[in-house]
Amino acid sequence: MPHDDFTPGTVWLVGAGPGDPDLLTRKAERLIARADIVFFDALVGPAVLDLVPPGVERVSVGKRSGRHSKDQGTIDELIVAAARGAKRVVRLKGGDPSIFGRSTEEITACRAAGIAVRVCPGITAASAAAASGVASLTLRGLARQLTFVTAHAKAGEALDLDWAGLAGADRTLAVYMGRAAAAEVSRSLIAAGRAADTPVMIAVNVSLPDERIIRGRLDALAFLAAAISDRDPALLLIGEAVAGTAVATHVEYEVA
Repeated sequence: MPHDDFTPGTVWLVGAGPGDPDLLTRKAERLIARADIVFFDALVGPAVLDLVPPGVERVSVGKRSGRHSKDQGTIDELIVAAARGAKRVVRLKGGDPSIFGRSTEEITACRAAGIAVRVCPGITAASAAAASGVASLTLRGLARQLTFVTAHAKAGEALDLDWAGLAGADRTLAVYMGRAAAAEVSRSLIAAGRAADTPVMIAVNVSLPDERIIRGRLDALAFLAAAISDRDPALLLIGEAVAGTAVATHVEYEVA
């Protein structure tokens, strides 16, 4: 008989991917189907939530554009309490739990409470965006480094990033939660030496039915991002590798 990896009182942090349920791992789908309770983020796609069986409790704990339904400490407490109640707990996180997913806080809380916790990886937005844009995240001889950064900063604080290090021409930069900071990202990278004509690609609602791919140059990044609603999650990809091949069914517009 195979080992049961989801016994009552166990917590799984599950990567929900970028939103398209077809991009879930088979393991993620299996864990969702067995859950007694599901705590989910705002960026978990509606079609992914449709996979939660009827009768299973769903709890929204989303954080989005500065609007937090619950603080992290409360989320930790809810997860631990559910597991102590002998429930099979799934914590659904958009993308991959280990990439800007605050998984460490929840793992730490579970371990401190003596709760068994495990992680099921998911497809991160950068990978899905490159696929939708028929592009690559690396490019032999030109993009030998791939860096993930988040453009999220506390209100009133400047974006504290190593711009000199990030401006290297041999890297692809994936900027999560980057729409509001697009102007600062563009200005700072160019000031640090990145070429103004470096290709950029903005993926909006990546993998969802209303997905948009917007292409242009680094010096036009603020202009491109201005067309995006603050309600729509957007990822910025910057570098030679993401120039790719424009696909008419996906590309909203291009700025040369």
